[in-house]
Amino acid sequence: MQLRTLFGGAAVAAIAAAALGGLYAWTRAAPIAPADAPPAPPPPAVLAAGARVVALGDCMVCHTAGDGPAYAGGLGLRTPFGTIYSTNITPDPETGIGRWTLDAFRRALREGTSRDGHLLYPAFPYIHYTRMSDNDIELAYRYLMTRTPVHAPAPANELMFPLSFRPVLAFWNMLYLRPGGSDIPARQATPIERGRYLVDTLGHCASCHSGLNLMGGERSPAFQGGRIDGWNAPALTRLTAGDAPWTQADLVEYLRGGLAPGHGAAKGPMRPVTERLAGVPREDVEAIAAYLISIQVAPQAKPAPAPATRPAAAVVAGEGPGAQLFAAACAGCHAAQAPMMRIADRPGLARSSAVLGSDPANFVQTVLQGIPWESGSNVYMPPFADTLDDQQIAQLAAYVRTGIAAKPAWNDVAATSAKARKENQQ
Repeated sequence: MQLRTLFGGAAVAAIAAAALGGLYAWTRAAPIAPADAPPAPPPPAVLAAGARVVALGDCMVCHTAGDGPAYAGGLGLRTPFGTIYSTNITPDPETGIGRWTLDAFRRALREGTSRDGHLLYPAFPYIHYTRMSDNDIELAYRYLMTRTPVHAPAPANELMFPLSFRPVLAFWNMLYLRPGGSDIPARQATPIERGRYLVDTLGHCASCHSGLNLMGGERSPAFQGGRIDGWNAPALTRLTAGDAPWTQADLVEYLRGGLAPGHGAAKGPMRPVTERLAGVPREDVEAIAAYLISIQVAPQAKPAPAPATRPAAAVVAGEGPGAQLFAAACAGCHAAQAPMMRIADRPGLARSSAVLGSDPANFVQTVLQGIPWESGSNVYMPPFADTLDDQQIAQLAAYVRTGIAAKPAWNDVAATSAKARKENQQ
């Protein structure tokens, strides 16, 4: 019996190995021969056009780790299935794309397949880049091949099995990848058509603002809101509804400068996006804003709010620990009489998207992480993760949410803060 069981187990293992080997062979595309030599430097006009495409595609946002070299990869992208590290897209011949031809680069964006034939993880949004125009793909390639080469091997991904086995991505691609170029003409497009192209392809906005299903695919219909790195990404189809409706002009100012009068500053994963968009022609951002306004849905009747913890009378009256914390840590910038509010045209917290949200995630993350200082920006907020504990953040949230925004108190703020703090440290 033991011998029969041993042989049976060996047979099962052999069949599984053969199946995996067949799957690997089936999904492994043919490698594309390396380039014989780097491409010739493009003329200045082509280089500028490529920089525009790369900025609109947020390439540097994901392919730069912390204070590391631009485009050298190594940024850990957290997903529900583990952490995926972005790759080096500088023209380094050993660890980057220095040996990639334009055909190899195009295949990566169209099909999610690397030069050597292995499948790429969809944290790289090739399901959107596949619809880029051939011209934009070539411009991006020409620009990236002029960047400073950096020798930077990508760290090993930290994914659960079987997702750590790349051939299973073939099934994912069958479900979600629809290869093909853009159907929008480059020059004759209206602003809304141009905006749709930028939102759907280069901007890949649905990657964050749609959320993921159990298979890791984007939820449909798109733009109904999602969650990224512990932050809530709002629904892009309901921007004109709510307590602080957005206008097209608001969106343009927010996307270009990271600050919208009447709404607040870009924070978390959205902050670097606005930094890249600050460097593209205004007409591109205006097109994005025009398209987003065009997809707004009529507001529906609001459901009855869920029962919420009522704040103590002292909180509403501007007393208690939350009010004291606000006076000590926040009032210097956010009180109505603060110089920043009177001179720098900052919106009050009563209209802040983080304060008006249906849950405290974005408020908590803003307090914990702050808004880092960037050269040329006039937006900054210090982090309070080392200054305030979770209970104090809950007290501060109770005061800001009820005493300033006049909204029902959030529940479980301290628990939300503790979870966010732990995830941020990881």
